[in-house]
Amino acid sequence: MENPKFVYVLHINTSPQKLWNALTQPEFTQQYWGGRRVQSDWTVGASIKHLKPDGAVELRGEVLQADPPHRLSYTFTSPAREGEPERAPTRVTFEIAVAFGVTKLTIVHDGFEPGSKQFLEVANGWQAILSSLKTLLETGAPLPFTWKG
Repeated sequence: MENPKFVYVLHINTSPQKLWNALTQPEFTQQYWGGRRVQSDWTVGASIKHLKPDGAVELRGEVLQADPPHRLSYTFTSPAREGEPERAPTRVTFEIAVAFGVTKLTIVHDGFEPGSKQFLEVANGWQAILSSLKTLLETGAPLPFTWKG
């Protein structure tokens, strides 16, 4: 069985720099990521944390690549749930380019084990988050999702 990989491509009516800022500024991520703040200094080797509105760490990782405003990659892991072993980190990579006069975002999230339950969670989550990001950048308001936790 092959290791699953999430790949998603979307075109956004914004500039590469505005998209980079939306991916890396905590105040911006909070708007489309269900109140979560993505925090890092975005240098290679730096830690990254996804913080819930109450300040609890939901996801963490390490910056692997940061080439503003073209490429961003980091490891991605969630704290172990009670009674479960710690999950191995996966990797998320954002590629930003101009295509057809707009900004093209390609996201690849890989490193999942075959048959991973986490893969399905991640794939569903990214689709909602990226839809909200696109809507926010193009209209000024994120999608009105209600998020658990």
